[in-house]
Amino acid sequence: MVTQPRIPCFKLNLKFGRDDMAKRFLASRRSGFYLRVLREGEVGPGDKIVRIHQDENKVSISDAMRVYLHEPNSNELARRALQVEYLSATWREKFRQTIYPHQQGASTSE
Repeated sequence: MVTQPRIPCFKLNLKFGRDDMAKRFLASRRSGFYLRVLREGEVGPGDKIVRIHQDENKVSISDAMRVYLHEPNSNELARRALQVEYLSATWREKFRQTIYPHQQGASTSE
């Protein structure tokens, strides 16, 4: 299950030998993602990965990146993202801060 985007860090700069690589990668809006394993098993080369469920709030990794980068009109996306059951706690707090910037660490009703 996809739980959050993967944001590039300083290690990308080191890998490419460029001080601006993480920033450039972030500006491209292309992100990896983190997965949560719900049931252990084996996956091998050539195995198909098929989506079996889509959250009813329909928040994509691309949408989450728009909120993270504070793009215009992303508050509604943040509100929808807060309704996604499996969104990680860290990203949930980031999105709360987008909507409620003066309630740091506060639990708000969703």
